Amino acid sequence: MAGSSFTEGNSAEIVAERLARSDGSLPRFLAALVEALHRVVKETRPTPSDWRKAIAFLTEVGHASDDRRQEWVLLSDLLGITALVEEINSRRPKGATPNTVRGPFYRADAPRLPLGADICLDGRGEPLQVAARVSDLDGNPVAGATVETWQANSEGLYENQQPDLQPEFNLRGRFTTDTGGQCHYRTIRPKGYAVPCDGPVGQMLGAIGYPLRRPAHLHFIVRADGFETISTHVYDAVDPDLAEDALFGVKPELVGEFRRTGKQKNWSLDFTFVMVRARKDRRAA
Repeated sequence: MAGSSFTEGNSAEIVAERLARSDGSLPRFLAALVEALHRVVKETRPTPSDWRKAIAFLTEVGHASDDRRQEWVLLSDLLGITALVEEINSRRPKGATPNTVRGPFYRADAPRLPLGADICLDGRGEPLQVAARVSDLDGNPVAGATVETWQANSEGLYENQQPDLQPEFNLRGRFTTDTGGQCHYRTIRPKGYAVPCDGPVGQMLGAIGYPLRRPAHLHFIVRADGFETISTHVYDAVDPDLAEDALFGVKPELVGEFRRTGKQKNWSLDFTFVMVRARKDRRAA
């Protein structure tokens, strides 16, 4: 029989050689992944029972994922993999708004709304007026940009976590900036939260004391022709969990000040998103 026999010493090389028979980035990525996994197995030396438990955990992650909830995304986020991919692929000049992880609660079908609309559909929470400006690195306004937003409610829960308790598309919307690169809308002040612990990912990491809390934040995706897409957060500056975000997303440029307006529990947030012009030699965000 031609070729070397599979042994503990050459296991990764044998598999990598088979993967190398195909061209492209995917076989190279898989070969590197195999090498890392084989190295971990050799270092930790799990028993067959241990490995079956690991497979069972991954199977449960798959079973917990559907069109409303992505447990695989949550696992990638909590292990810092998603944040690392963003860091590698969205390096930007100083002054530009950095990318962060999108998170598992994004929906691509949020409605487009007029400026000034209220995205809080159940009226529950402390009112927050958001004013966003979109500019380029030189400070010029970016007119016609799409600003998409979504967030948790005042209890720290997203609409697609509570499809029977929150209205469809609650706290979600898409807006278009005006000629001055401005957009504004009404919502409520979000609350920080623990990542879901009712699924296999949260249960496993929670059992070993892994940090699972997220500081209060708003999600944004900003798109405009000729510019790199921004996918990011704006965090509440006074949240106690800023220093240990479970998804590794907090950056100084993304911390916003929620200001109290008037005597009632009303709030305002002003924030500027700075876009970078798209270049062929820059990796896509």
